[in-house]
Amino acid sequence: MFTGLVRTVGRIAALQAGPEARRLVIHCDLAASELALGASVCCSGVCLTVVASAPGSFEVDVAFETLRLTTLGSLGVGAPINLEPSLRVGDAVGGHFVSGHVDGLATLRSSAPRGTARELWFDVPEALLAFVAPKGSICLDGTSLTVNDVDARGAMVGIIPHTLEVTTLGTLVPGAHVNLEVDLLARYVARVLDVGRRTGGVTIDMLADAGYPGVPPKGTP
Repeated sequence: MFTGLVRTVGRIAALQAGPEARRLVIHCDLAASELALGASVCCSGVCLTVVASAPGSFEVDVAFETLRLTTLGSLGVGAPINLEPSLRVGDAVGGHFVSGHVDGLATLRSSAPRGTARELWFDVPEALLAFVAPKGSICLDGTSLTVNDVDARGAMVGIIPHTLEVTTLGTLVPGAHVNLEVDLLARYVARVLDVGRRTGGVTIDMLADAGYPGVPPKGTP
């Protein structure tokens, strides 16, 4: 589990391609205690397991499903990568709960300055749009962000100067792909409702009666 607060930006120092997999060697300044064998590290939004480490670097294996669903299969040597070690009991949760399980790829539609910040619009796969709501949370390349607006194609986020400086989001250009993870709560509410519709179980009216956050009262158009 992670928070979406990027700790540092590492760089891919080497990669080894294999049958439906690749191993990445990542240089970074994370502490050795956070890179122990078997530890989880969020790599641009993807939860990966440390399979080897040395001072200033660690290695991860990226298997076929991750290569298919994320940007990690397209990154080359020298590419920057957002890094966050796993959340520990007692740590502050400054972003939102992030699993590191990528749902799909979003594509940067436009980038425009808004004072010292930037307004980024991302096209989101149609199947994921229902999970994205204004003022809700979204994780893009491992970065916890608040959705400012949505339209028929995607979502807009505002990136403050600090985030532009300490993550890879400041270098994105239109057409770039990023790893997208929707909010965990939205994902599970949708699943519960889907099962309810098919089985006669939980319905939207039941959630409204229970006062579930974000569910409009019954009768709301």
